[in-house]
Amino acid sequence: MYESYWGLQESPFHDGSDPQSFYQSSTHEEALARLHFLVEQHRRLGMLLGPEGSGKSLLLEIFASQLCRRGPVVARVSLTGISGDEMLWSLAAQFGRNLDRCDSTPSLWRALSDRLAAFRYQQVDAVILIDDADRAENSVVPHLIRLAKLEPSPQPRLTLILAGDRLTIGQLGNTLLGLSELRIDLEAWQLDDIAGYLDHSLRQAGGSASMFDESAIERLYKLSHGIPRQVRLLADLSLVAGAGRHLLTIDADVVESVYYELALVEV
Repeated sequence: MYESYWGLQESPFHDGSDPQSFYQSSTHEEALARLHFLVEQHRRLGMLLGPEGSGKSLLLEIFASQLCRRGPVVARVSLTGISGDEMLWSLAAQFGRNLDRCDSTPSLWRALSDRLAAFRYQQVDAVILIDDADRAENSVVPHLIRLAKLEPSPQPRLTLILAGDRLTIGQLGNTLLGLSELRIDLEAWQLDDIAGYLDHSLRQAGGSASMFDESAIERLYKLSHGIPRQVRLLADLSLVAGAGRHLLTIDADVVESVYYELALVEV
């Protein structure tokens, strides 16, 4: 393990789904503020968009955790490979309804609608976070439209947030996309963001940003195109390579050699 070689207490670059790995860059900070705006202003539907590996799923998890401390009830589901009925069952179950997976579609809708109506009566905000929305099966889209239109009041208590890749989100269709009241774009990290991420992650693990020299950070920026997942992977593998070569610091040559040796696909 390279941690002992570099004098680290743990791996500095956790898996991207681990909240401990969250680095609140300027683009993530702005996105979180806009997500909270959607809920606080009782907006029906918002979109969180960004390229693969930009941190959408982790940001939704952080957002959900923040919301739970503030009072709203939250349900979260990924649309990868699930049917409309599976989505409805999962949402109803997370909102406290004990249902059978074999219940009919009308029964699932009734249970979910009744639960959301109870939240409205109790003046409790409900938030539904839909991850991987761009991967939704065609049969799921009408359910999403119905959810977005479920509350006719001017101040709805239900906020629906869809997250997906900005290049493929269009497959949801104009009807659903036209209901969105706010589009939130996760931008690629800039050079300063990557330097800040390295400093944050390495210090948490007992190291320092000086383990990567300026040329290494610049090469990370160029080869990763600022995509957080690629930055994390390249930085982690660079530490592995540096330990194997008994280096004192990581430079551009190490980053580039790791990139090409492993034939990483550019994003």
